[in-house]
Formats: sequence, C-alpha cells, structure tokens
Amino acid sequence: MADASTSDEFVGQKRSTAAENTYDIDSSLTTRRNSTAGKRPTKRKSDAAAKNKKKPKIKRTPRPNYTVQHGEDMLLIVSNISHYDSVWKPRKKRCKRKRTLRGKPRVIPTKRRKTPSKGNTEEETVLGTTNLEQVHSDTFDKWGQGLPLEILVKIFQMAVHQDGAVPFLCRVGRVCRLWNGAASSPTLWHSVSVSYCWIEPGKSQLPKTEEKIKNTISWLAQNRLCQLREFSLCHWKKHVDYVIQVISESCPLIHSLKLSYCTGVTDTAFQSLGTNCQSLENMNLQHTEFQVDGLVSFLESHGSQLRKIFFTHSTKSDKLLNALSRCCPELRLLEINTKLDSGYCQLPICIQALQLGCPRLQILRLMNVTPIPKMIRNTPASTSGFPMLEELCIATSSHSFMTDQDLSNILHGSRNLRVLDLRGCSRITAAGLYALPCEELECLYWGLYFSSNTMVASKKGIHMLTQKWNRTLRELDLTNQPFSEEDMEIAIGYLAQGIVADSFHSLNLTGTKITVPALRLLVGQSPALDYLNLSSCRHLPRGFKRVYRGRDDIHQLLYKLD
Repeated sequence: MADASTSDEFVGQKRSTAAENTYDIDSSLTTRRNSTAGKRPTKRKSDAAAKNKKKPKIKRTPRPNYTVQHGEDMLLIVSNISHYDSVWKPRKKRCKRKRTLRGKPRVIPTKRRKTPSKGNTEEETVLGTTNLEQVHSDTFDKWGQGLPLEILVKIFQMAVHQDGAVPFLCRVGRVCRLWNGAASSPTLWHSVSVSYCWIEPGKSQLPKTEEKIKNTISWLAQNRLCQLREFSLCHWKKHVDYVIQVISESCPLIHSLKLSYCTGVTDTAFQSLGTNCQSLENMNLQHTEFQVDGLVSFLESHGSQLRKIFFTHSTKSDKLLNALSRCCPELRLLEINTKLDSGYCQLPICIQALQLGCPRLQILRLMNVTPIPKMIRNTPASTSGFPMLEELCIATSSHSFMTDQDLSNILHGSRNLRVLDLRGCSRITAAGLYALPCEELECLYWGLYFSSNTMVASKKGIHMLTQKWNRTLRELDLTNQPFSEEDMEIAIGYLAQGIVADSFHSLNLTGTKITVPALRLLVGQSPALDYLNLSSCRHLPRGFKRVYRGRDDIHQLLYKLD
C-alpha cells in the first residue's frame, strides 16, 4: 500500500507477446486511495472474461409477433410481445469510467453492428421496426390471392350499401391489386354521393386546387361511373355546372340526381341534363340555389320523363308549379319544403290545374308551407281530384289557415289515401275529416304543436274518426287536441273494439284529457303497441306521464294500471 500523501500511480507493463495493443488489466490498474473518503480500491474483471462469459439463452415458444387489425382509414399492426420480454425493456445505462494508461493514448473499443440474419424476423416485426413490405408480401398477398374476386365484391357491396361508395372504394382500392380490381367493379358504383371535402367552406381556392378537383371528377366519371344510376352532390359552392356536365356526358344511364345545399346551378347544367340523360326521372333540388328559368326550360322540353321532384320554396315557386301542371303528366311525387325557422310561409297554388296536369300523383308533401288556393284562367272549378293519391302532408310548425273546404278540394277523389299529415292545421274539424272519401286510412297525424288553443276549431267529435278508421289505423297523433274526457273515452272505446292484432303500434296523446279507464282499455286491447306518449296528460296520476317505448315498457304500464 502506498502512503496516503503520495499521489496515485499507474504502472503498465508491456508484454512481449504478439498483441502489442492489449494490456493486462489486473497488472496495469493500480489501487487508488481517496484521502477524504478513505475508500478501498475496487477490482474489476477483465474484458476478456466478460466477453467469454455468454448469457444463457431463453427458450421461447414460437408465436406470431404481430396482429393486423383493420381501422377506419389504415391497417394497424399490433405487437403480441408482452411487456415482460427483453425486447421492450429499455437498456440500462452503464456508467463509463475513463481508463488511461501511462504513456499510452486511451483506446476506445468500437462495437461492431450485428447484421440481422435472414431467418431472424422476430425483432423486425416488433412495433417500431416492422417491415411493412414483408408483412404485405407474406400475409396480405397470400390471403388476397386465395380469396375469390366475387366474394370480395360481395363484401364491398355490403359496405357500400351502408357507408356509400365514396370515399370507401377509393380507399380500399389502394390496399393491393386484388382489392383495386374488386373496387373497380361497375356494380359497386351504381349510387355515388360526393360531398365537398377538399377545402374548408368559405375559403378561396387556389388554381391548383381547382384543377385537382376537376381532374378527380373527370377521372371518376371516365373510369368508375360508366354504370351510374344515382348521383348526389352536397355542399358544393363552385364547379357545380362542370360536375353536372361531366357526369351527364359520361353517365347516360343516370335516373336520379340530387343537389343538396349547392349554389351556382345555371341554365347550362339543365341543358346538359336534357341532352345527355334521357333516363333521368328523379330530381332533388332542396336547399339549392338554381336558375328557375333553366329548370322551367328543362321541364318544358323533358318534363314528360320526370316521376319525382323535390325543391325548396322560393319567390318563384308558383312559376315552377305552373310548369309542372303543364309538362309533367307522369309525375308521382311532389315535395316542396322550407326551413323550420322561416316562419309563416305562403304558397299560392292552383289545385285544380295540378290535378288536371298530374293525374297520377301519389304523394304530395307541402312541408312547413301553407298552401293558398288560387285560380287560373280557363281552369274548371271542379275536377276528378287525385284518384291515385296515397299520401298527403300539409304539416307546419306554425298556424295553418287551411279549412275543411280546402282539404275537400284536394282529397275529394282520393279513395286510396293511406297517410294524412295535418299537424298544425287548427281549423280542420273532425266533421271535415269524417266527410273524406278515404275508407282505409292507416296513419293520421293531427297534432297541434303550439301552446294557444284559441284558434282550435275542432273540440268534439273525435269518436267519429276512430269509429270510421278503427280497423285500419296503425298510427295516431292527437297532440294537444282539446277534446273532452267523455269524447276521449268514447273514441278510445271504438278504437279498442276495432283493433286488429299486430296492426296498431303508435299513439301520441301528449297534452290530451285521456283518463285511466280509457287508457287501461286501449293498452289491454293493443298487443302490438310499441310507442305511447302520455306526456303532459293532466288527468293521469303522477308517474304515468312520460313516453313509453317498446312492448315490455308498455306491459309494465298495464301492470301498474291494473
């Protein structure tokens, strides 16, 4: 042992062997004494002994190192290696002490990188170092090559039916060649809906973005949409004319066109549709700004091929109605709507002209629009009505001034009426409904969705309606109708007597004067009833005034009533 006052001394002995650059650690490293701490010198094992000592091999059972899961837009590769394996354990940081030799420069040993062997794929497939090309070639291609193309097309067809063709088919077509071939099948592109997804609404477009949009639409029309039947365009503010022109030129078999919340539809688009789409039967232009003169010109030239048309009320709606009355003899469905927050909205309409021009009309919907009768010259005052009409909807969220006479002018020839929606029509009476010629009404919606009852004209006679349609009614809505307790009990009695098993399934009595005996009789005679609304019924005890959904919930109500 050297004295504590003496400095540390390193002794190196050069060996006479052939390896001149190696040194004996046991003889070269000397002890070091710390005067302040008084620590004893430590001994270290030689590097050669550490290298020669091999770690014991851990035998692991063969298992797949990853699992492929399908996400919404990508394929997720999840590792199956547990957190107890050494692969996931971070390497311990070892403190490296400087080692110097007297008179010799410090030699830093270099670590050689191990080249992975061909058979060692365990560490390559671990999350973070996964070789995706090898995964695709080894797993996905084998599965894809063994799957028949027809089965894959059937799978894609179910997904398209649920989520739509775009962007689903565009994404799965980039997986592999087999999926691309299946996604290119024309049978999957019969119905396509394209929304505005390139840039945010309200922002201006760069020239490159506009060119990209046009090129995408042109490529889809030429390579995918040759057998297109139904096409929808939603929330487009620009290039609407270009899209319609390209689609009409490349898709002659299209029979349904929907433009929802679009702007900038000019006369050019309607001319292209009339020239190229001879099979076009359905047009939906709700909440879309278009040139009315262009649509009128299209109706005058090709209105005979239309079967269904939808549009939103505007200042020129009467002009469109006149064109429909003159040029669309095969029209089956007519729907005119407006926004719920637009308030009181009047629509001047000549019912007699529409009955003469569209005798095959089956569905007439005036949603949140109040029709105002008007007369046109050379139009007879009485017609045969709508003999094929099955559904009439004049529902509104505000007051409607439609009277019994107005309703009779529309339905005096409609013996096959099945659905009658008069929500908000406070001036219609029970006597007026009883005089209608339809004998097999299935759905009657006569609710009043406003608080004031001062304008309600019908306050008695509800029993006449249930007596007339007790065997055919399936749904009934009497929200806030001010009929008395006696009228409600008699009406429910007639309804319970004529109910056919598995027919009557929906009843809305919100705000009515229904009583417990009448309710017990109705629920007991309605085995198929699965919706019952008793909200705000003041003549019922507490705990009963709520909405009941499902047969089990209604059976519990019957148990409480008994």
